[in-house]
Amino acid sequence: MNLNENYEKLEESYLFSTVAKKVKAYSETNPDKKIIKLGIGDVTKPLCEAVIDAMHKAVDEMSVQETFRGYGPEQGYGFLRGAIKEYYSKRGIEFGIEEIFISDGAKSDLGNILDLFSINNTVLVPDPVYPVYVDTNIMAGRKVIYIDANGENEFLPMPNKEQKADLIYICSPNNPTGAVYNRNQLKEWVDYARSMDAIILFDSAYECFISDSNLPRSIYEIEGAKSCAIEFCSFSKMAGFTGTRCGYTVIPNELGKLNRMWLRRQSTKFNGVPYVVQRGAEAVFTEVGQKEIYENINYYKENAKIISDTLKDCNIWHVGGKHSPYIWLKCPNNMKSWEFFDYLLENAQVVGTPGAGFGKNGEGYFRLTSFGSRENTIEAMGRFVKLFK
Repeated sequence: MNLNENYEKLEESYLFSTVAKKVKAYSETNPDKKIIKLGIGDVTKPLCEAVIDAMHKAVDEMSVQETFRGYGPEQGYGFLRGAIKEYYSKRGIEFGIEEIFISDGAKSDLGNILDLFSINNTVLVPDPVYPVYVDTNIMAGRKVIYIDANGENEFLPMPNKEQKADLIYICSPNNPTGAVYNRNQLKEWVDYARSMDAIILFDSAYECFISDSNLPRSIYEIEGAKSCAIEFCSFSKMAGFTGTRCGYTVIPNELGKLNRMWLRRQSTKFNGVPYVVQRGAEAVFTEVGQKEIYENINYYKENAKIISDTLKDCNIWHVGGKHSPYIWLKCPNNMKSWEFFDYLLENAQVVGTPGAGFGKNGEGYFRLTSFGSRENTIEAMGRFVKLFK
């Protein structure tokens, strides 16, 4: 028996585990202090009424012989895939239902999709980057190369045509920086991928936060993308499913055997998302569901505006927040990321995420999220003003 030695190449601890341990230690020694967490990207608003009603109805169906369901199709029920198909169609993007796959979340699929690709492929990721992109490839033993995202390119790196890559990760709106690619920039990435015979793994988990019609919400709004891109989407941030777990991945038929391979992979290693959850997800796309989820999304966007306005008032440089739940700020007084984390926790009892945890280019930066309550967001920003203005 031999172990997978690639795990030894991973960082000792997952970023958010380290954050949690530090917060726990501080809390135990300062039990009288109120800690406000604006670090992890977890929602706080409950599931909307349309989703809850649909799930209650589905639970009742499971109690009746005639409507009870056992194993469902691994690729997802037709009613949800059809609703997603219509969701794309309303934006002028057409797919067959067989090109849409339901999963328990974008994070899972972003890692699991690697089953389809040889370990000999070279992987290109931006830096700073969502850790899952890097860690899952290191676990498999692939070569990972980085492209610099920084203040000079507004954290929107563009391809280097001299650099060879086989798998390319793009996240827009970006986690952790909140930066969003425009159409011309994504077209350049699509053209690059096609010239390299590469696949873009496009993380679109935050597309619902884009309110500018000039900014693409899907890679498939770009000509040629169906022949080189797989898109990963989530109900977590769109509809508050972080604890309910549901997402979907689009693999166009134009990608040839990849669609069939993914179906085979899922049929072998995955038993599908529960029927009750899929009925709740279907309700997200109803007229009432869309109205209700956007009330929550706009709530988080207002939180982001409060954070952004406060940082401007304190003369703290930042990006993101406008089309994203994330605000990416430059640590004041030239502090390092973890130094600022400790300073903020000790002096304001506010928790964010150190930028260094997302890569070397994240050093000196810090991520805040708008997923907290309005009350806590306002209180946290009041503490910022006292510290930095």
